[in-house]
Amino acid sequence: MSLRRPIRHCRECGSQVAYRVPDDGDTRERAVCPACATIHYENPLNVVGTVPALGERVLLCKRNIEPRWGKWTLPAGFMELGETTAQGAQRETDEEAGAQIALGPLFSLVNVPHVGQVHLFYLATLHSDVFHPGHETIEARLFAEDEIPWDDIAFRTVRVTLERYFSDRRSGRLGLHCIDLG
Repeated sequence: MSLRRPIRHCRECGSQVAYRVPDDGDTRERAVCPACATIHYENPLNVVGTVPALGERVLLCKRNIEPRWGKWTLPAGFMELGETTAQGAQRETDEEAGAQIALGPLFSLVNVPHVGQVHLFYLATLHSDVFHPGHETIEARLFAEDEIPWDDIAFRTVRVTLERYFSDRRSGRLGLHCIDLG
């Protein structure tokens, strides 16, 4: 499956690009402008979010947007230019859940090469159980482990992160997890 989201025109001069291996020693096919020689790189997108907890419960958001409308997810979304991964995770938690948090350490880094994404989830402690979900969220709610709607989790990255989180919590040791999803 090709991941390419074709670039048709040069962002520098507007000319139509051609896909070829650049003459600069690169080994991958890139969008190259024949007019100004600009090489356009297509790189993975970063998705950033949190595992917000209050005591024994974690916060999940019910999606009000596609893909996977009506399914549950951790508060997360695409990182914006000009922000760190931590800032993006905090922003997404506020935008999607209206939750006030104390951001903790990075908990999971999930590589999803088949869709050109890297998902990063930080641990977070909720300041309260009062939420003000944004327009992308139908409902924001706290769940104990045995209440998680596992069959209605929106994304595999969220599922593996939650599985690692609850497993670590049972063992009494939260660590950093690097996961590759095929």
